[in-house]
Amino acid sequence: MQLNKSGGFPKATVQKQKLNADKATSLAKRFKESKYLLLLVLPCLVYYIIFHYIPMFGIVISFQKYNLFKGVWQSEWVGWKHYIMFFQNPDFFKLLRNTFLLSFYSIVFGFPAPIVLALLLNELKHVMFKKFVQSVSYLPHFISTVIVASMIVVFLSPSGGMINRFIEAVGLNPVNWLMQPEWFRTIYVSSGIWQGIGWSSIIYLAALTAVDPHLYEAAEMDGASRLGKMLHISIPGMMPVIVVLLILEIGSVLGVGFEKVFLLYNPATYETADILSTYVYRVGLGQGNYSYATAIGLFTGVVNLVLLVGANYFSRKVGETSLW
Repeated sequence: MQLNKSGGFPKATVQKQKLNADKATSLAKRFKESKYLLLLVLPCLVYYIIFHYIPMFGIVISFQKYNLFKGVWQSEWVGWKHYIMFFQNPDFFKLLRNTFLLSFYSIVFGFPAPIVLALLLNELKHVMFKKFVQSVSYLPHFISTVIVASMIVVFLSPSGGMINRFIEAVGLNPVNWLMQPEWFRTIYVSSGIWQGIGWSSIIYLAALTAVDPHLYEAAEMDGASRLGKMLHISIPGMMPVIVVLLILEIGSVLGVGFEKVFLLYNPATYETADILSTYVYRVGLGQGNYSYATAIGLFTGVVNLVLLVGANYFSRKVGETSLW
C-alpha cells in the first residue's frame, strides 16, 4: 500500500477501510439483535445440511457401476452409461409424459382452487360460518396419504362403493374406476385438490389481510360490485404471492409425489399412472440397481432446476415479482 506525500495513507484508502469497518460493525450488530431468531432457524439449517446437502455426494454413484460391498470409492466408473440407458429406454417418453401431465393438470386445476376458496372466504361476513368452512376445508390436509388412498379405493369400489351405488341407482352399470387407465389422472388430481385446497388457501387469506380496507370502501362508493372488487383489488393484492407459489410449482413439475401414485396404481393403469418416482422405486429398491435409479433422480432434479430458473427469469422480466 502506497503512502501519500505527507507520509499517510491516501484518503480514498482510509475511507474504504472505514466503510468496511462500518459494514462489519453493522453486520455484527444485526447478528446480535437477531440472535434468537437465528437460533430458531438453526435446527432447520442443520436438518437441510445433514439430510439434503451432505447426501448430494451420493449422486456420484450415477456415474459408477455401484457395488454395495465395494462402496463408492472402489466401484467401477462407467461415466454416462446409466443416463444413456435411461434415454434409450422404450418407457422413457411414457414416464416423462405421465409425470408431466400429472403435474400439469394439478397446476391447471389444482393451483387456482385455493385462490378461489380464499376469495370466497374473504367475502363471507358471518364469522362463525367462515371459521366452520375453514376448519372443514383444512381437515383433509391432516389425513395421511395412506388413509386418503384407502378412502378412494373404498369410495370407488365396483362392489359397494359410494360412487358405483349412485351409478346403479340411476340405472347404469358399475365401473371399476381404479382399473381404467383413462380415469387415473382425474382421480389423482381431484383427490389432491380435495386434500390440499383448504390448507393452501391459508397463505392467500394471509395475503388478503394485507390489502388496505380503504380500497374496498372506495370501490364500493364508486359502485363496484363484489366481483369487481375481487378482480381489481383482491386478486392484484394477492398477485405477488400467487406468482411466487406458481414459480415454485413450475420448479417441481417432474417431482410428482411417489406415495399416492404407488398406493393407487396397478399394472392395468401403468400406461397413464407409471411415473418417474415409481419407476425409480422399482428399479432402485426392487431390482437393486442403485446407480441407474440415482441417474434418473439426478436427471429429474436438473430438469426441475432448469424449469425453476426459467420461470423465475420470465417472471422477473415480465413483472416485478420473482424468487431472486
